Amino acid sequence: MTSVDKDADRRSGDPGDAVGPAAEAAGTLAPGPGDTAEPAAAASPRSGGRFARWAMDVRPLRVPAYRRLWVGNGVSMFGFQLTAVAVPVEMFALTEKSFWVGLLGIAGFVPLLIFGLWGGAVADAVDRRKLLLASSALMWLSTLGLLLQAVFRVGSPVLLLVLVAVQTIAFAVSSPTRQAIIARLVPTPLVPAANTLGYTTSTAGGVLGPLAAGLVFSAGPVEVVLPMAYGVDALLFTVSLWATYRLPSMPPLDDGGAPRRVGLASVVDGFRYLATTPVLLLSFAVDIIAMVLAMPRALFPEVAQERFGGGSAVGWLFSAIAIGSVLGGLTSGWISRVRRQGLALVCAVVGWGLAIAAAGLARQLWLAVLLLAVAGAADLVSAVFRQSMLQVYAPDRLRGRLQGVNITVVAGGPRLGDLRAGSTAAAFGVGFAWVGGGVLAAVLAVLLGVLFPALARYRAPQTADGSAPPGADTDADADTGADTDTGSGAGAGSGSGGGATSGQPGAKAG
Repeated sequence: MTSVDKDADRRSGDPGDAVGPAAEAAGTLAPGPGDTAEPAAAASPRSGGRFARWAMDVRPLRVPAYRRLWVGNGVSMFGFQLTAVAVPVEMFALTEKSFWVGLLGIAGFVPLLIFGLWGGAVADAVDRRKLLLASSALMWLSTLGLLLQAVFRVGSPVLLLVLVAVQTIAFAVSSPTRQAIIARLVPTPLVPAANTLGYTTSTAGGVLGPLAAGLVFSAGPVEVVLPMAYGVDALLFTVSLWATYRLPSMPPLDDGGAPRRVGLASVVDGFRYLATTPVLLLSFAVDIIAMVLAMPRALFPEVAQERFGGGSAVGWLFSAIAIGSVLGGLTSGWISRVRRQGLALVCAVVGWGLAIAAAGLARQLWLAVLLLAVAGAADLVSAVFRQSMLQVYAPDRLRGRLQGVNITVVAGGPRLGDLRAGSTAAAFGVGFAWVGGGVLAAVLAVLLGVLFPALARYRAPQTADGSAPPGADTDADADTGADTDTGSGAGAGSGSGGGATSGQPGAKAG
């Protein structure tokens, strides 16, 4: 990465360096002694010809604090995938019953649903660096707990469920906090690029991690290799802890409003803001449409067996969407140049639905995988725009709570999609469930964009021309969704990936 200021890595920064509100209002970060790269320089135009216009935009890596956070998240995501495979493998080895493996989903989803909303409220009321450090430490300790119970062969399914629940609680608090931090680390124009980097590396971990887990579990008996899987996860997660420790202090911005609250009333305030902000609400709606109606993964085992002869086909189907997301991220240099982000979001969801529907019609495995990869690339685009719009448009005092809502949407949508696909296939057949869901998602996305034009009118802010920077209170425009030349408008949250792996045992990437 030649664009990264490598000298910054050789200096030590003070983790307590404060981020000044004035600096944040201008879209810049007050650097500590170890942060030598200026965000203003990081936001400078790219050069290098046609290749640079399409290659992944790595300018956010010039901001040392973001670079460390990105490295820590990417490394820990790879380790998490080992745990994500190891936990259900261990549970089945202990009980020999899929029912207990299914309980892991409940142990992961319920805490995420509850503590995701609460964690977002806390993130708006306290120093986000301290909260992220505390929740990350709890996550690391729960991973150590998994390691110790495997080393000493405790053999308790209940303990496994408890450790997964604790780890998910920590993730539910850390994820909205981490996402709310991004817009205070990098300049506004680079928020989409920063989200693309995070999403792509997390998805790459989702591809490479399971492959590595397969190698680990092929090396010997389950009880022998389990400590290896958990140990690698715990070791790699220390990099994420280090990156969090090196973040600057991020107390709540003084916006002259009422004192920040932590509790149910604060969560309700977040929902009230969302309900009165059409574009944010519409963007969450379009994400739910995409995931509930067009997520076909519950159909992969049956289709792999009946249409493609079983064997490795199911693995290709499950990995195809992630592969497409990675390839889409590697060619995402154009994303930061898109101002009509609302329209681009709608188009990406339409592309996702149509690609999914086409994949459902494919009778050759290679064609199905190719079309699913196209859908994965579209999913990356929609996820990046949703997350970027939410981070830039929402006032800083509400970013944590809205990210908490986003976590519940991201976690719940695909799972409701699994239920929809499975029940529809049982009633009308696999082809109707797969193809019909994709077509319906595309049609509804178009209708949503036409009937409620606020989303399609949204333009990305341009800090150079005086429009709202990150953290600015843009409530005045929230209800209008106006398409103005200054870029004011509204936006939305994260997509199906958004870099946040949710609902799985031990999910920790965000």
